[in-house]
Amino acid sequence: MTAKDCGNHGKGRRQLIRRLFGCLLVFLLIVLITILIIWAILRPTKPRFILQDTTVYAFNASSPNFLTSNFQVTVSTRNPNDRIGIYYDRLVIYATYRNQQTTLRTALPPTYQGHNEINVWSPFIYGNMVPIAPDFSVALKSEQAAGTIFMVIKIDGRVRWKVGTFVSGWYHLNVRCPAYITVGSKNNGVSVGENAVKYQLVTRCSVSV
Repeated sequence: MTAKDCGNHGKGRRQLIRRLFGCLLVFLLIVLITILIIWAILRPTKPRFILQDTTVYAFNASSPNFLTSNFQVTVSTRNPNDRIGIYYDRLVIYATYRNQQTTLRTALPPTYQGHNEINVWSPFIYGNMVPIAPDFSVALKSEQAAGTIFMVIKIDGRVRWKVGTFVSGWYHLNVRCPAYITVGSKNNGVSVGENAVKYQLVTRCSVSV
């Protein structure tokens, strides 16, 4: 075999590799375009959350600049999509007062939600002697004396969309549920046990994805 034959053989091999690589790129581009077209047609709608009720087991702001609280909240979520499923990953729920976190974060179980399905969670959220800002402490005691405290129940985590066999990457999920917590009065709630009172709220939450 001459040097010329060896050169032609190497050149043909490089051309074959380039063709295979080009075919692979075209195939991946077609798949990507198909996925984007399907995604644009289906247009996933973000899930809807409702804060249904809150059960107050403990709420004590008597210590200066400290808050002790224990709630059980019921939150429902609905997938409004007809052809898209939702994976909920790494969800945590907690309470805030004037944008300051006042309870520990409670993890919610990972969940898959099918088309138009509804899921309900009833976690406990609590904090023991959580320090709060002095000006917030004054406002909190004032609201507690009035019998109603405005808090926000927050859910943070990640979601993935499922279309057929395709599962998207992660998207950040932020849910904000306004909650007017009644304290010191059982007139508007239902007694649960000796020291707990359950209040019906049915508040629609804001959702961003």
